[in-house]
Amino acid sequence: RSSTSAHTRQIQRSRSTSNMFALLLPPALSLLAGSAPSPAAPRAGRGARMAGGDVPSIIVGGGRIGSALKELGVEGDVVLRRGDAFPAAPASGPIYVTTRNDDLAGVVAATPPERRQDLVFLQNGMLGEFLEEQGLPDATQVLLYLAVAKLGEPPIDGITDTNPDGLTTAKGRWAEAFRARLAGGGLTCHVKQGDEYTKAMLEKHVWICAFMVTGALHGGVTVGEVESAHASQLRALVDELCAAGEAALGVRLEPGAFERLAAYGRSVAHFPTAVKEFEWRNGWFHKISQRALAEGRPDPLPLHTAALQELGVVKEGARV
Repeated sequence: RSSTSAHTRQIQRSRSTSNMFALLLPPALSLLAGSAPSPAAPRAGRGARMAGGDVPSIIVGGGRIGSALKELGVEGDVVLRRGDAFPAAPASGPIYVTTRNDDLAGVVAATPPERRQDLVFLQNGMLGEFLEEQGLPDATQVLLYLAVAKLGEPPIDGITDTNPDGLTTAKGRWAEAFRARLAGGGLTCHVKQGDEYTKAMLEKHVWICAFMVTGALHGGVTVGEVESAHASQLRALVDELCAAGEAALGVRLEPGAFERLAAYGRSVAHFPTAVKEFEWRNGWFHKISQRALAEGRPDPLPLHTAALQELGVVKEGARV
């Protein structure tokens, strides 16, 4: 009996320490700290995984995208919000990360090491270098083309007149499960690997960088105004970014990239424009410029560099 009591006290101390750890951590880390139990959820069976079906998942973040994924999901899903402890169940399956880019390092650090390969990253921007640094080069990634106007509203699929079969694309371990989740809500998703995914990633990256910079140069006009009123300026920037991105990544985009990106711009014409999350977005292209200049070569992105300088995002000669 005394042995049992001692064991019980040890468990209580462990839980108390875990909860205290969650309270003391910075917000991004406390989101996942601890291992408090959650309502029981069915584990992802091997058959379900092999069949590529949706499975109970953890969703990190309860914003527009996180809430939409929960609505599209299955029984047993768990949504983690700021301050929540990492759940004991589901014990396997995808962990969809829907936080801001700057919170990603904290999310990875607070995820149990044995579950980090289950992380699914849905952020904009080039994540490759970050994932390499985190020891997750093969992590599941999603290029998300879903518009959610307000919290709780159904997502609008990224279907355009040039891509009637949709644009959202996933790669990695849980790509099929993600595709199944979207399909359950009548939404589209492609699964690609290798260079085919890299090309899709570059196009998405060029879209957000080119549209946001061009819009910001004109006072933050909408995406639709960029596409309709500043098309020639947009095209020149898109061509420049595509060429530099192709050279950096060793891929060649299919013809018609500008037309595809313009079509998506028309589909989300109401979106505002602003240069945000520079390190993850336009900063990736600016580093290409800086490397070229440091090696005594001409800037391969003069339009992009001049735009960033005009906006005051970088100073002439500045390094990132």
